[in-house]
This record gives sequence, C-alpha cells and structure tokens, in this order.
Amino acid sequence: MAPSDETAAAPALHRAAQAEAAARYLRVREASLAMTAHLSAEDQLAQSMPDASPTKWHLAHTTWFFETFLLIPRLADYRPFNRSFAYLFNSYYEALGPRQPRPERGLLTRPSLDEVKAYRAHVDDGMIRLLRRDACAVADLLDLGLAHEEQHQELILMDILHLFSQSPLKPAYAPAPALPVGADPGPARPVDFAGGLVEIGHSGADFAFDNEGPRHKVYLQPYRMADRLVTNSEWLAFMADGGYARPELWLSEGWATVQAEGWNAPLYWQEAPSGWRAMTLQGLRAIAPHAPVTHISFYEADAYATWAGARLPTEAEWEHAARDIPMRGNFLGSGQFGPAATPAGASGLRQMFGDTWEWTRSAYGPYPGFHPADGAVGEYNGKFMIGQMVLRGGCCVTPQGHTRASYRNFFQPQQRWMFSGLRLAWDAMVRVEDDGSAFAADVRRGLSQRRKELPAKYFYDAEGSALFEAITDLPEYYPTRTEVALLRATAPDMASHIPAGAALVEFGSGASTKTRILLDAAPRTGVYVPIDISRSALDAAAEAIGRDYPGLEVAPLVDDFTTALDLPGEVGDRPRVGFFPGSTIGNFRPQEVVAFLTAARHLLGEGAGFLVGIDLVKDAGTLVAAYDDAQGVTAAFNLNLLARINRELEGDFDLSAFEHRAVWNAEESRMEMHLVSLRDQGVRAAGATFRFKSGETIHTENSYKFTVDGFAKLAEQAGWKLERRWESPAPSFAVVLLRA
Repeated sequence: MAPSDETAAAPALHRAAQAEAAARYLRVREASLAMTAHLSAEDQLAQSMPDASPTKWHLAHTTWFFETFLLIPRLADYRPFNRSFAYLFNSYYEALGPRQPRPERGLLTRPSLDEVKAYRAHVDDGMIRLLRRDACAVADLLDLGLAHEEQHQELILMDILHLFSQSPLKPAYAPAPALPVGADPGPARPVDFAGGLVEIGHSGADFAFDNEGPRHKVYLQPYRMADRLVTNSEWLAFMADGGYARPELWLSEGWATVQAEGWNAPLYWQEAPSGWRAMTLQGLRAIAPHAPVTHISFYEADAYATWAGARLPTEAEWEHAARDIPMRGNFLGSGQFGPAATPAGASGLRQMFGDTWEWTRSAYGPYPGFHPADGAVGEYNGKFMIGQMVLRGGCCVTPQGHTRASYRNFFQPQQRWMFSGLRLAWDAMVRVEDDGSAFAADVRRGLSQRRKELPAKYFYDAEGSALFEAITDLPEYYPTRTEVALLRATAPDMASHIPAGAALVEFGSGASTKTRILLDAAPRTGVYVPIDISRSALDAAAEAIGRDYPGLEVAPLVDDFTTALDLPGEVGDRPRVGFFPGSTIGNFRPQEVVAFLTAARHLLGEGAGFLVGIDLVKDAGTLVAAYDDAQGVTAAFNLNLLARINRELEGDFDLSAFEHRAVWNAEESRMEMHLVSLRDQGVRAAGATFRFKSGETIHTENSYKFTVDGFAKLAEQAGWKLERRWESPAPSFAVVLLRA
C-alpha cells in the first residue's frame, strides 16, 4: 500500500522541527556571546555587589542549565565537561546540592574565560546532537532554557552597568556620539478602564513561565492609568519639592532605607555644577529630561506616586490594560541601550512594553491553583514568592520577544540596579448617575485606547437586531443559510450523540431558532437550558420552546454564557451536551476561545459533549462580500453602533463623517469591521471627549475563520478532544462535536 501524503510528510515535518529548534537554540546562545564580545576578560570577572554576578559566571551558568537539565539526563553518550562546574555554576537549586555562595562569584578566577567559552562550545555541540535526535521530546525544557538565557542576557547588561558605575573612568559599554533627547511629550493623561470581572494570567500554547498561570478571574474596580511613564523632569520636580526628605511620603521600611542608604536621587544619578548626570551604558551622560526615569526602587516609586496624588497600578490592572496592546517597544536590539522619550502627540497607553520595567503595587505571590513543577526545575520561580514586588512590561535591555502581557518580573522593594520605572494609576469610582453603565464605561475605555475599539455586543439594540436579521437574508451573507442547511441535513446524526434524557445547554441562545432543528431530531432530550444575558429575550424564547415542545422541561439561565458558573438544579446528574451554533465563537480572539472553552468544560463537566459551529477559512472575495454587502445593510448595522451611542450616551457622532470598512486579515485569519473617520474631528460621548485623525478607525468586530484541525488544537488546550465533524459544501461551514 502506498503511504498517504500525510504519512510521507511526517518525517520531513519532524526534521524541519528539529532543524528549527537547533537554529533557535544557536541564535540565543550566539546572542549572549555577541553581547560580551567587546568586554575584556577583566570586565567579565569582576563582581561589583552581592546582587550582581560576573559576566563570565552568567555565560557559564546558562550553559550549566542546559547540561544539567537536558544533556546529562537525556543524551546517553554525553560526558560532562568538568564535574566541578556543578558546584561553581549552580545558582540556587537546593535539590542539586551545594554551590558557590552568590556574593563570592567574583572570586572564581578559575576557570578562565577561554575555558568557559570552551565549556559553552562543548555543551552547544551536545545540545545540537540532542535536538537533531528528538527536539520534540525536550521542547518544554528547551523553551525554558532559552527563556532563562534571555533573562541572563538582560542581567549581564544590568550587572555590567553597575560594575562600570563603580569605576572612576566611567567607561561606556556601548559608546554613542549622542543620545536622542526627545520632545516634551506633554502632561500625562489618564486612560479610563471600567474594571469588572476580568481574566489574567497566561493562556494558550505559547511558552510562558509557570508563575504566569493558572489563568484566573479577578474583580477590578474602575481605575485609570497614565498614558505614559514618569519622566526624569517630573522626577526632578519631586526631588526639588523635598521628595527624599519628607517621611510622610514614604512607607516605613522605605523611609528607613532612605535614611540608612543616604538616597537623594535615583541610582546612578550624580549632581555636577552643570546639572544632574547619570551613568548609562553609553557612559556618564546628562539627564535626558523627557526620557522615563529609571533605576528606582519600589519604595521610591511608591513615594513619588503618593507625592503626585496617585498610586501604583496593581499587576492585574496593568495586565488588563495591556492585554490588546501590540508587543512593540524599545527593547534590546534597538541600539539605544536606554529608555526613550515617548513620542509627543500620541494617544492611548504608550510605553507599556520596553523602556523600563514598571513597578506595580502587587506583592509577588502564587496565583490561585499554582503548583511548582516536580523536581529541581520546579525551584525556578515558586521558591521566591515572598518579600518581593511585581514589575511588568520589559525594558530597554530585555531581548525582543522575551516578554508578554502576562509576564511577571519580581525584585525586592529596595533593589534598583535594574531598569525599573513607574506609571501612575488612580481609582476611578464610576457612578451610575454619571453615565456609569457598563456601556458607557466600555465606550470610554475603548475610545481612549491607542487603537480605538468598541465591543461588538453593543451592536444589538432594537435597531441593530433588526438590521442583523436583514443581513442574514442578504445574498452575500452565507453563514446563516449555510449553517441552517448543514443542521437540517445532519441533525439526525448529531442527535445520535445526545443521550436519552440528556440536558441540552445552549450558550447565547437568543431566539433559539436553530435549536429547534436539533430538538426535532432528538425528541428524547430531557431538559433544555438556554443561557442568555437578556432576560426578556430568554423568557420569550423559553416560553415559545415550552409551548411547542410540551414534553421537554425548559430551565432558562439568565447569565453571561462566557462566565456562567452553575447550571440550574433541573439538570441534576443528567448527561450534558452543550450547543453553540452560529459561529459566534469566531468573535473571540484565540486566547479567548481557549478561555471560553475551558469555562464551558467546567460548566458542562467531564464526559460532556459540545456541539460548536465554526465558519471555515475560504477565499477573501467571499468573506469580504459577506461583511460589506452591495445594498449597504452591513454598513448601516456598523454605523448604528455610533447612533446608539448618540441616543443612549449623549454622543455627538456625525455618522456622515464615518464610513464602514470590512477587511480580511489573512495573518490573523479573521474578518474585521471598522468605522473609519473621514476627517480630523473631536467627538463627545459618555461624558468624555475623543480625538480622531483622518483615516483613524474604530475596530468594532472580529470574526475569526478556522480550519477544523486548527480549532481542534485550540479545544485541546482547554481539555476537549475533537470527536466528530460535519462540514457543508462551499462556502464551507462546520459543526464539530467536542468531548471533555
């Protein structure tokens, strides 16, 4: 029998994965050596303080990590380079035995730098052999080891800066003829966030450290965050107002530290007749007034916030605010080696990633449900969850791609040799009488962002619902009629997977129209549980279903189907099958799909089935036409969102100054709907004023399109397995059966 294309392709795909893993490994390892290429051997031996480590030790320790956790246990023919290195270059892993005391790493004149480089080459050779044999088996440890090495790349530059600052010569790590000064960004502006029940923590298949999970819900009060970081000139004003001499601004331990250490400015600042200067990786330089202040402790950041009539954000607030911001900023590789001034005139949150790590007011501790991994590798983060504070966002010496919105850095509150700065936050108690509804809060939040957006759920007022019903009848709009035809053709087969007496739980039931097709085919269903946030729509649909299916028990649940925690008592211990038609799941981002499917699995329980409708990827012409019909009904539907804001939130949008735009985003595999401003304009809504530039858009909806295999991978992350699929002819649509 001839092998299938898929079978034949498997070895090639495996080899490609091995080659990619080896190449990625070498890129990170070579980057570490490149960072040290112009440092002398003496530079790389010295240790300037107990918190810092010699560069040579960093190079050896990251190598020891790969040797200890991957090569020795997993490569049978590997021989350790030098067994004494297990003592010299272990950092803090108690399970692996004693080690050189951290404050005495600078005493390790032997091995030489050349021998450390030979050690790296020896381990690199072993790692390439291991990865070429079976990269997939060590993928998780490889990801951890490379992320660990990137952390040490940042530490190398932090520690070298501290070392060079101790030298009377004030040498430069990266000499530059002049540093960019930057324009005055203007006063910091607050950006409002409605808060509420939100999720934080990492989700998805990409690498993250164990301390970034589990993903969990947090309730946030309404809050505001400054749109940029605090600058050097603003810090100078704090100092001029006696900031370091006023105990009422400081936490007790912070004030004691100020007194004991004699602090009167950030670390590396020196006062000269010509003004303040600071030691930087480019040498001793004049203070750049508009650049973010850096090298400050948590105590200093908290005192400044108190002086400014503000506070530091919590880490949950920070992550919630940063969740949709592109991961772009001033990182290592930009060539600046220092924080940069934010561009003047920009709007929304800026500098959330790069420039400086941002102190939060949150103590570093475990998330609910956190458990460290078994064995020595489990000592990586969990053992430090005491006495430290969380920082977010990355800095100017963080490798590009290393950080993410959920990344949790942590330092002791008195430490300040890292590139640490601050962003202000405030409580924002939104009052109902001040248009504090969820709609108003979401409008204020969405239109205050750098990339303006409005939640798609607000499309469906009475006018919007009527327009959407008209859309479903348009010749271009294939999803509804294609799905209905698929359901009618396959309902008996789908019904065979609904056990007798089962509870059918519909997520976002609306009018329950498509449910009738399934109920007709599954008359032995015991109880129907429609879940919807609209009580009036739910009551009407439940009454109609109860009337038309007299033998069926109906138990409606008024709740947000994405966060519902319990099913009605009528469900009892019946078998459960979820139903989520309509491709509504395409409105969720991939990480939100995983979060929703995880919540649905908890709601339905182990062993449950879940029928989910998904719109499949197809040609761009068909997709764009479905969201930008020739009659302009979809455009009216999109613009009605602005009309609703005018009606309900005292808005003054000129609808003729915006136009509908539908875009197929092939990279993200989603259709996007936008409202485009046709001119520079200001708009007032929900008690706030928002500026629009000509061509600027409001992103109003995503509709992700899937492949069945791609959706199955998302479902697997949430604990589901794909059991059955039903697909329509073109334009293709699918219903899948997942099993918990």
